[in-house]
Amino acid sequence: MAGRKTRALAAGIVASALAGGVLATAGSASRPGPLDLTPVPAANTKAPGYAPPDVLSPELRQTPVAQGSNRLENGTAAIPYYGYDGDGPMVPLAGSTAEATKTEPDKNTYLVLGGRHFLFQGHEHAGPSASGYITRLDLDSGGAHRIALLADHDSSGKPLPAFDGSTWDPFARRLLFTAEDVTNGGVWQATPGVPSTVDDLAGSLGRGGYEGIQNDSDGNLWIVEDVGGKSGTANPHAKQPNSFVYRFKPRQRGDLKSGRLQALQVASLRSGQPIVFHDGQADADITSPDTRDLHTYGHEFRTKWVTIHDTSSDGTAPFSANALAKTKGATPFKRPENGVFKPDSRFGRFVFTETGDTNADTEAGSDGGGFGGLQELRQDGGPSADTGTLRLLYQGDVDHTGFDNLAFASRDGLGVVEDRGDTLHTQRNALDSGWLFDTRADYAAGASPVRWLAEGRDASATIDSGLAGSPGFINDGDNEITGLHVSDGDPTARGILGAKVPRLFDEGWRAFWTQQHGDNVTWELLPATDRR
Repeated sequence: MAGRKTRALAAGIVASALAGGVLATAGSASRPGPLDLTPVPAANTKAPGYAPPDVLSPELRQTPVAQGSNRLENGTAAIPYYGYDGDGPMVPLAGSTAEATKTEPDKNTYLVLGGRHFLFQGHEHAGPSASGYITRLDLDSGGAHRIALLADHDSSGKPLPAFDGSTWDPFARRLLFTAEDVTNGGVWQATPGVPSTVDDLAGSLGRGGYEGIQNDSDGNLWIVEDVGGKSGTANPHAKQPNSFVYRFKPRQRGDLKSGRLQALQVASLRSGQPIVFHDGQADADITSPDTRDLHTYGHEFRTKWVTIHDTSSDGTAPFSANALAKTKGATPFKRPENGVFKPDSRFGRFVFTETGDTNADTEAGSDGGGFGGLQELRQDGGPSADTGTLRLLYQGDVDHTGFDNLAFASRDGLGVVEDRGDTLHTQRNALDSGWLFDTRADYAAGASPVRWLAEGRDASATIDSGLAGSPGFINDGDNEITGLHVSDGDPTARGILGAKVPRLFDEGWRAFWTQQHGDNVTWELLPATDRR
């Protein structure tokens, strides 16, 4: 009983901290109050041979729910493990640099189906079979039956691509997975059982560098694209905005093979004309006044959705969404990787990340979006409205950059995690961090987010970092934070992310993240036990 009371007290403290949205500052008292998460003071440093552990706010702890060396219940010779393919040893043998392809489980989707609790992932790195795949983690099982391979081929027999994003469409009753490849990427829908039936939706949703994907209450899909642009001649460390935000409006809710794909268009504050991509003019777009305006606090832009493809008039042959978005005058951004709806906004407020250039030497700087940030799209007319407004919620800087996955942990508390990449890690001697933002805060006036996670680097990733650049070495180096996900697992339309106000660690709400690369560990966040 004493242990149960202690856990309940700890859960209440953390849930209150996230629900209250009151963020501690670096100068807070060492003992947090009921509305504070104590900040982690600094990121973990990067050094050769150094494998530091993750550091969490003291109100939090984590437990692994899966790791790369877990054997799949129904794996194959090519795909035997959760995070390793079958093409080599898990770590290099003495005198060799050869090791198994790290499959990199990515975005997590949590569902409660038939009374059982499941976590689904697409895997980002295709291995020896040139096939990506989908896994299902049964959180109620252990041992050999814990993780299953759902699929590595689609319904036509084609190998699946490397996947990045995922979500659950309660209207279609399908899992949705995205592939971040401008030429061969897109969206695939999958049944949740084993084996899964997987269909390519390129005829309605097109090909694109898709990553973030979310449903709204009207049955629309919101898709965030991550396509790196060209570097400028005069700005060799900065890249041209080259990615778009899309919305798919199905002809009939739940049928994702017929409907209209739209792209977001933003009007210039200066000319009133759409802010568009300029082919062959990377430097002009990198340094344009419009690009700076988009990354400046206090500006409010008019937006509208422009249709780029309609299956009723354009047919169902695969098409390039990125190319059509440019042709139709949509507005490009600096690698917007993921987006979520603000809880209790009736799906009228959509926050998305921009990763930026992931280079400390970017000539764009903070004012030009070189370090990315957070953008908020508002549509008072609801998720299907054709017009709205856009504003900068947070301007990234070299110490807060590479924003990728994000998840609301409360009405106003927004968790955001970094993927800076090995180059920026080395430049700043700092590994990635997880941040908690208050969407009510005035960051223009100097408010600061709270670092709740300083990611470490497991031994396998430390070895891989040292091998990076070796001839034939294919794996990434430093660990990356991905798959941040907060959900109660409700598979109905009431469970769409943004429909309810999260109550983290209460009423079935759970939180997960994946420490990608290296050992490929997926963690569940939990409240810390009482530290008195």
